[in-house]
Amino acid sequence: MARILVIDDESSMLDLLRTVLTGKGHEVVTASRGKTGVARYKEDRPRVTLLDLKMPDMNGIDVLREIRGFDPDAQVIILTGAGNDVLEKRAKHLGAVDFLQNGFSLHALGEALRRALKE
Repeated sequence: MARILVIDDESSMLDLLRTVLTGKGHEVVTASRGKTGVARYKEDRPRVTLLDLKMPDMNGIDVLREIRGFDPDAQVIILTGAGNDVLEKRAKHLGAVDFLQNGFSLHALGEALRRALKE
Protein backbone atom coordinates (compact mmCIF):
# COMPACT_ATOMS: atom_id res chain seq x y z
CA MET A 1 0.00 0.00 0.00
CA ALA A 2 1.23 3.54 0.70
CA ARG A 3 3.59 5.29 3.10
CA ILE A 4 1.57 7.82 5.10
CA LEU A 5 2.98 10.52 7.38
CA VAL A 6 0.79 11.64 10.29
CA ILE A 7 1.73 14.95 11.94
CA ASP A 8 -0.26 15.65 15.11
CA ASP A 9 0.69 16.73 18.63
CA GLU A 10 -1.95 14.51 20.25
CA SER A 11 -0.52 11.07 20.99
CA SER A 12 -4.01 9.52 21.09
CA MET A 13 -4.67 10.70 17.52
CA LEU A 14 -1.27 9.43 16.35
CA ASP A 15 -1.95 6.04 17.96
CA LEU A 16 -5.47 5.79 16.52
CA LEU A 17 -4.41 6.70 12.99
CA ARG A 18 -1.36 4.41 13.14
CA THR A 19 -3.56 1.49 14.24
CA VAL A 20 -6.26 2.09 11.64
CA LEU A 21 -3.91 2.76 8.74
CA THR A 22 -1.49 -0.08 9.44
CA GLY A 23 -4.54 -2.33 9.73
CA LYS A 24 -5.35 -1.32 6.15
CA GLY A 25 -1.85 -2.28 5.04
CA HIS A 26 -0.24 1.16 4.95
CA GLU A 27 3.20 2.01 6.28
CA VAL A 28 2.75 4.81 8.82
CA VAL A 29 5.39 7.24 10.04
CA THR A 30 4.53 9.86 12.64
CA ALA A 31 5.69 13.19 14.01
CA SER A 32 4.32 14.99 17.06
CA ARG A 33 5.67 18.43 16.13
CA GLY A 34 5.47 20.53 12.99
CA LYS A 35 9.22 20.96 12.52
CA THR A 36 9.78 17.25 13.05
CA GLY A 37 7.00 16.56 10.54
CA VAL A 38 8.71 18.66 7.86
CA ALA A 39 11.99 16.79 8.50
CA ARG A 40 10.19 13.42 8.36
CA TYR A 41 8.53 14.43 5.10
CA LYS A 42 11.88 15.22 3.53
CA GLU A 43 13.39 11.99 4.83
CA ASP A 44 10.54 9.54 4.23
CA ARG A 45 8.79 11.02 1.16
CA PRO A 46 5.28 9.75 1.99
CA ARG A 47 2.58 9.40 -0.65
CA VAL A 48 0.11 11.18 1.67
CA THR A 49 0.49 13.38 4.75
CA LEU A 50 -2.25 13.75 7.37
CA LEU A 51 -1.69 17.07 9.10
CA ASP A 52 -3.15 18.75 12.18
CA LEU A 53 -3.41 22.55 12.05
CA LYS A 54 -2.89 23.40 15.70
CA MET A 55 0.47 22.36 17.12
CA PRO A 56 2.68 24.05 19.69
CA ASP A 57 5.89 24.64 17.74
CA MET A 58 4.69 25.35 14.20
CA ASN A 59 1.12 25.62 12.95
CA GLY A 60 -0.17 23.32 10.25
CA ILE A 61 -0.49 26.07 7.64
CA ASP A 62 3.25 26.77 7.96
CA VAL A 63 4.01 23.05 7.81
CA LEU A 64 1.87 22.74 4.68
CA ARG A 65 3.63 25.74 3.13
CA GLU A 66 7.07 24.20 3.80
CA ILE A 67 6.09 20.76 2.50
CA ARG A 68 4.56 22.22 -0.67
CA GLY A 69 7.66 24.40 -1.15
CA PHE A 70 9.79 21.27 -1.03
CA ASP A 71 7.36 19.12 -3.03
CA PRO A 72 4.70 20.97 -5.07
CA ASP A 73 2.89 17.68 -5.74
CA ALA A 74 2.60 16.65 -2.06
CA GLN A 75 -0.73 15.10 -1.16
CA VAL A 76 -1.69 16.66 2.19
CA ILE A 77 -4.97 16.11 4.01
CA ILE A 78 -5.78 18.43 6.91
CA LEU A 79 -7.32 16.78 10.01
CA THR A 80 -8.20 19.37 12.62
CA GLY A 81 -10.39 20.39 15.50
CA ALA A 82 -9.37 24.03 15.06
CA GLY A 83 -10.74 24.55 11.58
CA ASN A 84 -12.92 27.24 10.13
CA ASP A 85 -13.81 28.45 6.64
CA VAL A 86 -10.88 30.88 6.47
CA LEU A 87 -8.34 28.22 7.43
CA GLU A 88 -9.91 25.73 5.04
CA LYS A 89 -9.66 28.20 2.15
CA ARG A 90 -6.06 29.03 3.06
CA ALA A 91 -5.10 25.34 3.29
CA LYS A 92 -6.74 24.52 -0.04
CA HIS A 93 -5.11 27.56 -1.65
CA LEU A 94 -1.76 26.12 -0.48
CA GLY A 95 -2.63 22.78 -2.06
CA ALA A 96 -4.26 20.69 0.65
CA VAL A 97 -6.26 18.01 -1.13
CA ASP A 98 -8.85 17.68 1.63
CA PHE A 99 -9.88 19.29 4.92
CA LEU A 100 -11.56 17.16 7.59
CA GLN A 101 -12.67 18.67 10.88
CA ASN A 102 -12.75 16.77 14.19
CA GLY A 103 -15.66 14.45 14.38
CA PHE A 104 -14.82 13.10 10.93
CA SER A 105 -15.68 9.46 10.41
CA LEU A 106 -13.16 6.81 9.49
CA HIS A 107 -15.20 6.38 6.32
CA ALA A 108 -14.63 10.06 5.42
CA LEU A 109 -10.92 9.64 6.12
CA GLY A 110 -10.83 6.53 3.94
CA GLU A 111 -12.52 8.39 1.08
CA ALA A 112 -10.09 11.32 1.40
CA LEU A 113 -7.15 8.88 1.34
CA ARG A 114 -8.53 7.10 -1.74
CA ARG A 115 -8.81 10.40 -3.57
CA ALA A 116 -5.30 11.49 -2.53
CA LEU A 117 -3.76 8.16 -3.53
CA LYS A 118 -5.31 8.39 -7.01
CA GLU A 119 -3.58 11.74 -7.64
